[in-house]
Amino acid sequence: MSTSTLNAQQACELLKAGKLKVVDIRDPQSYNSGRIKTAERLDNSNLQDFIRDNPKDQPVLVCCYHGMASKSATDYLKEQGFSEVYSLDGGYEFWKVCHPEHCE
Repeated sequence: MSTSTLNAQQACELLKAGKLKVVDIRDPQSYNSGRIKTAERLDNSNLQDFIRDNPKDQPVLVCCYHGMASKSATDYLKEQGFSEVYSLDGGYEFWKVCHPEHCE
């Protein structure tokens, strides 16, 4: 399965347009110390709820540290029926440099 990625600029445009659900798969400490403003933390404890409760046709952006772990998570969500899932190229570390105004 080919992983779809978005660079920071592409993701930011979709985020500003309200067309993107962002999930952050980093550890709780990293998530709590800084994240994309609308990001929801996703881990094994709430993954099944996320799959059940979110529309499968809603675009989803998966964010990790540097854009590597998010590729596996993106593929998994596609396997679960989500039709438009992207990995954030460069991860949160790159995002916070490019778009600090969209971080909290």
